Amino acid sequence: MVVAEPPLPEQAVDELFHALSDATRRDILRRSVQGEASVSRLAEAYPMSFAAVQKHVAVLERAGLVTKVRRGREQLVRTEPDAVRRARQALDQLELAWRGRVERMADLLGDGDGDGDGDDHDRDHGDRPHAGRRTRGHD
Repeated sequence: MVVAEPPLPEQAVDELFHALSDATRRDILRRSVQGEASVSRLAEAYPMSFAAVQKHVAVLERAGLVTKVRRGREQLVRTEPDAVRRARQALDQLELAWRGRVERMADLLGDGDGDGDGDDHDRDHGDRPHAGRRTRGHD
């Protein structure tokens, strides 16, 4: 049995999508999924300062997508195992809200039986022409 998780707080969703909205941060996340990487090693791959890369890592960390651990003089970035699951959960919540809205609109625009297929529409109104639709016998 799959247990539904409670919705993520709006602030957590905002931080998550803000963190994922930047191409550099997405790349840092992809690279850290492949294995721990030091911030200094990550910084070598980008045409920006070490401090700028540190700021990107901090955004990812605030969103809970990565953690930094100190090993000697290095700060290692590692992906949080639940990061992808949480992002997926946030997207699933948005999809459910969207599907619910579409179903309600279909019910309002449909024939009232709740299936939204509209098959009874022509039967209820005979062969009367409808805007943008062909009438029977003209197919």
